[in-house]
Amino acid sequence: MSEPDLFVVCKNCSSEVSPYVTECPYCGQRVRKRAPKIERRGEEAGQKQRRVRAPSLGRIRRDEIPGIAPDTRPLATIVLLALSLAATVVWSAGVTLDDLGAVLIDPGDEAWRLITTPFIHDNLGYQFVALLSLGIFGVMLERRFGLVTPIAIFALAGAGGAAAAVALDDLPALGANGAALGMLVAWLVEDRLAARRGDDRENDLLGVYVIAIVLLLLPLADEDASVAAGLAGALGGAGAGLILGVFRR
Repeated sequence: MSEPDLFVVCKNCSSEVSPYVTECPYCGQRVRKRAPKIERRGEEAGQKQRRVRAPSLGRIRRDEIPGIAPDTRPLATIVLLALSLAATVVWSAGVTLDDLGAVLIDPGDEAWRLITTPFIHDNLGYQFVALLSLGIFGVMLERRFGLVTPIAIFALAGAGGAAAAVALDDLPALGANGAALGMLVAWLVEDRLAARRGDDRENDLLGVYVIAIVLLLLPLADEDASVAAGLAGALGGAGAGLILGVFRR
């Protein structure tokens, strides 16, 4: 909107008069039909502000709180846990560990056993600890980095740990202690890298360290849990955590 003139010249007496009057106060000559409208300070800005439409949110889903994104279901982690539980059910039904794909001796040309053996447990206590750890850190990794991440880390740490156990002749190598340690260490390394960048998420690391110690001590409770598999799995998880920390979303 244009600003009013500072003054108006009367055509009759050539006097300078206020632009907000309609008649010259000196000679009475009419200078304009109507005075310009006086804008109150901030009125124009207020009108423009009222014309701006507030942003609208999309349709809220049934399980969603307005303004807060709903947690995604950790499908990959659920599948990994379900496969391990299914293997235990099949073993309980009478199928041997060897037929399930366990690494009891050097697998030779049956390299596929390196992938299947992390799903196989012959001790429910060992399985409970390993799967609980997998569930905790698998869910956190999946929700932050997507469903491919826990699968990739499980394969890297689990199969890599089994391969290390075979190479070092630390057999048998059953269960997910290597995969669980890999998942835990990957999460821990990425979390610490984020904290160094200034993104401290204030996680309770004491509980993380306790779980790591329990996983490392599992071979003392079950001779089928390989020390080499656990350490190699933790090393693989550290590498995965570095990659996630550098190429974070």
